[in-house]
Amino acid sequence: MGRKEDNIKKAMKIMSNIEYIRNIGIVAHIDHGKTTLSDNLIAGAGMMSEELAGKQLVLDFDEQEQARGITINTASASMVHEYEGKEYLINLLDTPGHVDFGGDVTRAMRAVDGAVVVVCAVEGIMPQTETVLRQALRERVRPVLFINKVDRLINELKLDGQQMMARFEKIIKEINKLIRRYAEEEYRDKWMVRVEDGSVAFGSAYHNWAISVPFMKKSGISFKDVFEYLQQEKQKELAKKAPLHQVVLDMVVKHLPNPKEAQKYRIPKIWHGDLDSPIGKSMLSCDPHGPVAMMVTKIVMDPHAGEVAVGRLFSGTLRKGQELYIAGMGNRKYRIQQLSMMVGPDRIPVDELDAGNIPAIIGLKDAIAGSTVSSEPDIEPFEPMKHYSEPVVTVAIEAKHTKDLPRLIEVLRTVSKADPSLRVEINQETGEHLLSGMGELHLEVTVYRIVNEYKVEVITSKPIVVYRETVDHRAGPFEGKSPNKHNKFYIVVEPLEEGVIEAIQSGDIPEMDRIKDKKTIAKKLEDAGMPRDEAKKLEAVRGPNVLLDMTWGVQYLNETMELVKQAFFEAVEKGPLANEKLYGVKVKLMDAKLHEDSIHRGPAQIIPAVRNAIYGAMCQATRVLLEPIQKVYVNVPTELVGAVTREIQQRRGVIVDMEQEDYQTIIHAKAPVAEMFGFASAIRSATGGRVLWSTENAGYERVPRELQPQIVRQIRERKGLKPEPYDENYYAGL
Repeated sequence: MGRKEDNIKKAMKIMSNIEYIRNIGIVAHIDHGKTTLSDNLIAGAGMMSEELAGKQLVLDFDEQEQARGITINTASASMVHEYEGKEYLINLLDTPGHVDFGGDVTRAMRAVDGAVVVVCAVEGIMPQTETVLRQALRERVRPVLFINKVDRLINELKLDGQQMMARFEKIIKEINKLIRRYAEEEYRDKWMVRVEDGSVAFGSAYHNWAISVPFMKKSGISFKDVFEYLQQEKQKELAKKAPLHQVVLDMVVKHLPNPKEAQKYRIPKIWHGDLDSPIGKSMLSCDPHGPVAMMVTKIVMDPHAGEVAVGRLFSGTLRKGQELYIAGMGNRKYRIQQLSMMVGPDRIPVDELDAGNIPAIIGLKDAIAGSTVSSEPDIEPFEPMKHYSEPVVTVAIEAKHTKDLPRLIEVLRTVSKADPSLRVEINQETGEHLLSGMGELHLEVTVYRIVNEYKVEVITSKPIVVYRETVDHRAGPFEGKSPNKHNKFYIVVEPLEEGVIEAIQSGDIPEMDRIKDKKTIAKKLEDAGMPRDEAKKLEAVRGPNVLLDMTWGVQYLNETMELVKQAFFEAVEKGPLANEKLYGVKVKLMDAKLHEDSIHRGPAQIIPAVRNAIYGAMCQATRVLLEPIQKVYVNVPTELVGAVTREIQQRRGVIVDMEQEDYQTIIHAKAPVAEMFGFASAIRSATGGRVLWSTENAGYERVPRELQPQIVRQIRERKGLKPEPYDENYYAGL
């Protein structure tokens, strides 16, 4: 394995030369060939045997991943590539394509400056391709395009040269359309992908060959030659003449930026601190001599060493033994016990690493994916990463043997640290813990890990769906009285404007308990569609819900406002219909009468009064239950369309669109998550396994009116509440 050791030595030399580093991610829809591509790049760079590449899947080193044939975690690897006589260090992150693991993609995009978007030549651009490209552009990550599985166009679809070209043109056009739609104005034209400049490559990751216009010019191979090789099934010979790693890594080095270039325009987007401060300047110039600033994008569990924090170092130099702070953890210091760079599952220890690299650190034990790590105790943290979907499915999980209970709690905390798109609620009293994830598969994989990797036997409930509550129209003012009858609050509730909900979910309007910069936020609310007089009165944002103070000159309200907010937060967490969170509710405090003596205005008086006023007003405004919806995309031979549409319609699904392509049909549908359990096996048996399908979370929609009472009753009984929700008379009488 001399070549691997040799490469590691070279990598050590390049690590401190920022201009020769490229940090890249590989992103795509599920099954479009990302991991096979990554493996072959690593093999080409001499980091594993070429024979095994693509079959061995070095980056899928988790048993679950190899068994299911999909990538669940983002793996990382570094390799050395020679381009025009100079050696470059390429840090590569392979990301998952399955929608359930989208959280991992978001985090990987924070660590890289460029992305290779992989699209299957046969299937074309799929929904998840659009989602991952949107995530990349949102983080100002520059894309290049690799069109994969080109051999299938000839061998399976029997296309001729012209039809192939037409297919490629369509894919490139669509990718550029997405770049135009999602990139910020100044990058739209600059970042378009073009065949002629080599920012597009074609090939087969599985058969290890690729081609691009610059490579054709350099090597004298023409497209016609490629076509002939494929027709004669001489892919091995082609791979020798046009090796995949050379073509793709040339494209990466030529078109994707080094950390120094990229940080100039990426830092203002991902860090909102003072750019003129020493740490701000140091990050903009990727200065190894500045203060340390790093963002953790992943926690890897090592059975021997414990937690390993992997992330992107934006400024400063890390050294073994150095002491660092984690933002939000006060003045606690954490010592770097081991510093390394990653190559698939291996960590290669190093003594120091400069800004622009992707280090792996042991010793940051309180870090989670998303933490900001620095040598400065009071650094402004990086912008939190926005996930495009929220957890929508929950299972209750408990230890099979009581003696394992403490261990299970520890494991659940660990698992949620490593994957922040999981939500864990631990109930010490009942011993039942709730695990919420992006979908059925996400939870299945997590439970598998708890049992097989952490060796804790567990019992899980059937998956349950996470609902939301909202209101139908404006209602109120509803009077809420404190238990001592000395304080009264008058509350109006109404549906929140769609634009405002979107702005909160996309992170343009952050969740806040205190409004620091009222003017800026008021302007954003107004732009999103809220009336001007209301936008100025914002008091708090929690989830996609807002609290407005519309009162004038109410005495003692300033002193009481914190408790009013507390009550609002409690109401938002548990709605009056089924104890589910609120979604898209605008709560307006219209008036209040308060006792002059603060002793009569304590939490025990104020919180129930405001909470009940919100609940009562919601009863008057007609409470509505919302259920999570998934978009469903099914790729199926045309003769089986009937079986698929039947299966979807039985699950309260709606067919939105159908596209016909050659011999197959792509069905776009949407269906409630609650009805989608077991869909995988049902659809396989309905089509004899001749089907490709994927889902994507698509927010919340109303539960059909006739089903609402029954579903509410089921949820309430499951939570141990009385089956019928209280009405407004109950809240008025309190």
